[in-house]
Amino acid sequence: MEISDKLLCLFNAEVTVSDDEYVVRVPTSEVENGSVEPGDVYRVALIERGDGDDESGAPATESSPSTASEGPQPPVEEGEIRYVEVEDIGKQGDGIARVERGYVIIVPGADVGERVKIEITEVKSNFAVGEIIDEDDEDDEE
Repeated sequence: MEISDKLLCLFNAEVTVSDDEYVVRVPTSEVENGSVEPGDVYRVALIERGDGDDESGAPATESSPSTASEGPQPPVEEGEIRYVEVEDIGKQGDGIARVERGYVIIVPGADVGERVKIEITEVKSNFAVGEIIDEDDEDDEE
């Protein structure tokens, strides 16, 4: 199955009945981590849980987490080198890039529209910090 780069979060939820409608509850952690904003409209895909899936809904493997409470792991690791495009500027003037599932990487010293090579220097559950190690000068070459 191909996963879109626009995927913001992935979680297990039971479909319940409330009055005249069916309800899928979004975990509080997805809102608190900034993946989902109350009041916004999202596309929802439902994937049937297979018999061999672990508690997180992922196919069971030896490296799968044993509990769903750990939640999705950040898609980057400290020391990882990435090329990112800065999409926005944060409240403190730092560049903001987004990667898989909408995960945020803060890039100090970067401007909107810049494509930069970064090294991930800090990883948190809902964001990472990347230091510019090389600016992509492809557009400047003639």
